[in-house]
Amino acid sequence: MSEGIAELTEEEKKVYRVQGFSCANCAGKFERNVKKLPEVQDAKVNFGASKISVYGSATVEELEEAGAFENLKVVPEKSSRQAQPEVNKEKNVYRVQGFSCANCAGTFENNVKKLPEVQDAKVNFGASKISVYGSATVEELEEAGAFENLKVVPEKSSRQAQPEVNKEKNVYRVQGFSCANCAGTFENNVKKLPEVQDAKVNFGASKISVYGSATVEELEEAGAFENLKVVPEKSREESGQDKKEKEVTIPFYKKHSTLLYSLLFIAFGFISMLVNGDDNILTPLLFITSMIVGGASMLKTGLQNLVRFEFDMRTLMTVAVIGGVIIGEWAEVAIVVILFAISEALERFSMDRARQSISSLMDIAPKEALVRRNGKEMTVHVNDIAVGDIMIVKPGQKIAMDGVIVNGYSAINQAAITGESVPVEKSIDDEVFAGTLNEEGLLEVKITKLVEDTTIAKIIHLVEEAQGERAPAQAFVDKFAKYYTPAIMGVAVLVAIVPPLFFGASWSTWVYQGLAVLVVGCPCALVISTPIAIVSAIGNAAKKGVLIKGGVYLEEMGGLKAIAFDKTGTLTKGVPVVTDYRLIDNAIDEKEMLAVITALEDRSQHPLASAIIKKADSYNLPYSDIFVEDFSSITGKGIRGKINNEMYYVGSPALFEEIEAANFNDSIKSDVKTLQEQGKTVMVAGTKNTVQAIIAVADEVRESSKAVIQKLHQAGIEKTVMLTGDNHSTARAIGSHVGVTDIQSELLPQDKLDVIKQLKTDYRHVGMVGDGVNDAPALAASTVGIAMGGAGTDTALETADVALMGDDLRKLPFTIKLSRKTLNIIKANIAFAIGIKLIALLLVIPGWLTLWIAILSDMGATLVVALNGLRLMRVKEDELSLGSSQISKSTDVEILELEK
Repeated sequence: MSEGIAELTEEEKKVYRVQGFSCANCAGKFERNVKKLPEVQDAKVNFGASKISVYGSATVEELEEAGAFENLKVVPEKSSRQAQPEVNKEKNVYRVQGFSCANCAGTFENNVKKLPEVQDAKVNFGASKISVYGSATVEELEEAGAFENLKVVPEKSSRQAQPEVNKEKNVYRVQGFSCANCAGTFENNVKKLPEVQDAKVNFGASKISVYGSATVEELEEAGAFENLKVVPEKSREESGQDKKEKEVTIPFYKKHSTLLYSLLFIAFGFISMLVNGDDNILTPLLFITSMIVGGASMLKTGLQNLVRFEFDMRTLMTVAVIGGVIIGEWAEVAIVVILFAISEALERFSMDRARQSISSLMDIAPKEALVRRNGKEMTVHVNDIAVGDIMIVKPGQKIAMDGVIVNGYSAINQAAITGESVPVEKSIDDEVFAGTLNEEGLLEVKITKLVEDTTIAKIIHLVEEAQGERAPAQAFVDKFAKYYTPAIMGVAVLVAIVPPLFFGASWSTWVYQGLAVLVVGCPCALVISTPIAIVSAIGNAAKKGVLIKGGVYLEEMGGLKAIAFDKTGTLTKGVPVVTDYRLIDNAIDEKEMLAVITALEDRSQHPLASAIIKKADSYNLPYSDIFVEDFSSITGKGIRGKINNEMYYVGSPALFEEIEAANFNDSIKSDVKTLQEQGKTVMVAGTKNTVQAIIAVADEVRESSKAVIQKLHQAGIEKTVMLTGDNHSTARAIGSHVGVTDIQSELLPQDKLDVIKQLKTDYRHVGMVGDGVNDAPALAASTVGIAMGGAGTDTALETADVALMGDDLRKLPFTIKLSRKTLNIIKANIAFAIGIKLIALLLVIPGWLTLWIAILSDMGATLVVALNGLRLMRVKEDELSLGSSQISKSTDVEILELEK
């Protein structure tokens, strides 16, 4: 289907605004109806933006007829399409290759902003991109990044070219990255391979995308400078043997061979020192060999940085090592190099552990599925399964692909997607997701998405992108490091020369102290303090059914002071239910009267009719067998139809006042008013002469809403606001029940936006929770937009800042708790990393600082910071007590006792 769309011209694509969507399922039904139109080749609904893209020809009348089941209104979106090309000209996105640190990225951004035709520029360090607002050539951009030999590639052109090279694109997992600079070096090496057109490294996800042809051996040779290991992420012809090879764990002695050899040489060096003494040429040779073997990568990078006058941790270490060798401190310098290598290995191990929270998701969905084709069942790799195939899932098996059940009934454990382990009942026409577990029945599932488009694949992709983005705390660290590293170089020089020059102290003693200052000044712990916390927290959230789109939103969640909730589909279930049913004329049988009402409502287009039908179905009432004559709709008031030669009416109380039903007295009117004050829609049923029954329908409040609001207030959220388009009485009834501090009713989408703006003025940090239907502007305007039910809608995944995958409001307090813990750990990490440096530097005053103490303080700080960040992977959800939030059956839901 995607290839077919690609062939359609832009003239054949038309975008329409759609008004009236009530849920994602309705949007999907509308999309399917539009696809069935004779002149339409394809159609795609954007549920969050309330739009539909139609490929082919269709009139507005045809589209509205396709959406008549929900009375949808369709408006062509011509102006926005015409304006789009102008926007594209003003903003250009480029891939940047060669960033070694966030500080360098900031320098590059500032340089680009100074270009004459550029109005603004924004670097995304995690994604290695720059967005340029204005006009600039690739040559100008590369000149702006010449200080670090940056390479710039237009992202737009690479996307356009992608269809041509798509078959040659291969993604590989890379094991062994120690820093972003090494990742950049590896990328450049891969690009130099003869059959490779392009390559892109995602450091946060430990991946490389290779456009062209390259063997694993060639890639590992390109990464030999850091002993990188490369594993193909997926293969269309992946055999069982391949899988076994992929699962083989690299032995410890092979993985850390250079470090072990270095330790061996340093051990021989100390033996030589004891046997032959310091003056024997063999002793320093053994120590120098240990330095070269264990620190080759560090020394190479450090020397390159020195030539370019760039200062990072490897530059500091390289100067310290060279200085130590010059003054004859062979043994100590060799130990410093070994301990630095161990520190880098620990840093690498910590980041890998943090990434495992996402890599574990990748193994959830099976790689093969049982598919029926041409009447035959066969096992097919997921890469070879097409949209429309019928997949067979047996009890106890995991579901391999997203799809819709066409046959069967089962309970599905959706914990992998939603974080909720309680199985969900699924039957025909229900949607199922890859990676979820079929616990009971045999299912036949029609595939609706390719493997790369499944919900679990999108979650993994979005989380990996989020883990690579800079958080505000990271921006502070980068800014601090910008001045910190050169300052340490300056302090080291002063320590080395001031005491000998002005106080007659020993040169060798204070040069040694200066070198120790360089080593203690390495910002390893500071650099890792924020990324490891962000990666751990986002990964933990994803495993529990909360998708956080970046570090900035993770931090913002913890600072929220006010949260606004859209009522429908958020605080309530968004599905109308019958809450009250009472006979006025007790001589009539309850079930018979409900069947009559349902027979009429079954022919109605009224949105509340579904609630009455559902209630009748639950009691197996034979309403479809009732013959209705002369059925008609009374606009704005109700419906009528003749059953057994008797004209029945179902509609608003105003309808029965109009037809002057004899027994429509003050008592009945009082009952109607009482129900309306409880936020319910009241319908009256009967004949022209008598009122026979009252039936009330309402949007059912979620069982968890009250407990969640209480939990948020306990957590220090100062204001909770419910936003709704309902009337004041309905809003007041629901708002007071769930316990929000403010209720805003009878709002249009624009009014919701105005409320959010006012809240931001009063509280600055404001969250908005909605379903993305008619609250998209308010979600966008809030500090953090939180969408419910991300698993069911692609647009919630794409447009929200945070998506609660399981449509479960109870995830919200957990997300705020996780965010606050993340902020606290980041602050503690930064404070500890800087504090330990200051304490070590103070040892310079009495002359107690040694190279050993310097490197051990740096390694110890790195280890503590890494372990502290990894604690975020263990943050658990608090169990909410729902006892206080159960809806009162006496006021909100009355169980119909029809079975007597």
